[in-house]
Amino acid sequence: MANAIEPEKYPLLWSVLAAKKRDLQGIYMLKDAASIFDTSTRTIQEWIRDGKLPARELPGRGQFLSADLEQFLRSSVRKAHPPEDNDDSTNENAPGETRRPRSERRRQGK
Repeated sequence: MANAIEPEKYPLLWSVLAAKKRDLQGIYMLKDAASIFDTSTRTIQEWIRDGKLPARELPGRGQFLSADLEQFLRSSVRKAHPPEDNDDSTNENAPGETRRPRSERRRQGK
């Protein structure tokens, strides 16, 4: 039987599932979500409690629809950090010198 759920509706979820060689489903349980996101069921419960992942009361032990997991993936994009302040008054290097990466400055105790 062909998969009744259209992958085009859930492109992020579909790509994650394809990488794990899993099929799209209509309903997912807590343990399914943990497996999909390579985390523990406790972490999934924390995401639900924190409002990061919506949960539902579905038949059986299902808690998530494909749309819920797709929305979670869409909202999980990391925001870019603003560039570091390059104010010369705080630069420890002499004028014209290139600023060393922060990791190198830490190793040298600066």
